[in-house]
Amino acid sequence: MKITKNFSIKEFECRDGSGMPVNIISNIIDLAEQLQILRDYVDKPIKINSGYRSPEYNEKIGGASRSMHKEGKAGDIVIKGMTPSEVYNTIEKLISQGEMTEGGLGSYKTFTHYDIGYNGQKRRW
Repeated sequence: MKITKNFSIKEFECRDGSGMPVNIISNIIDLAEQLQILRDYVDKPIKINSGYRSPEYNEKIGGASRSMHKEGKAGDIVIKGMTPSEVYNTIEKLISQGEMTEGGLGSYKTFTHYDIGYNGQKRRW
């Protein structure tokens, strides 16, 4: 099921194959809408490495106990041809311009984390 021009709900499903709770879907849609802004800006596909995580899966992979992934409010993403720091800086720019929602932003060795959690609170790592 398409939820934006370029994203489907399937891309955000938990990697353990567990179903996505109905109450999480609206958060996933909000997240996908933000990532669509990024995708339109960079004009490149975005790979979702991790979207929603069931509490069990999140614990299994060592995710944070208060992870926004468990609420469907976070995505770990990769954009081919861009380093994680370039993706991070692009999101930061779009947030500062008021194009994307303020939230959590983290740069890792192989991916960038972006979340819309905590009611617009700025968090960086």
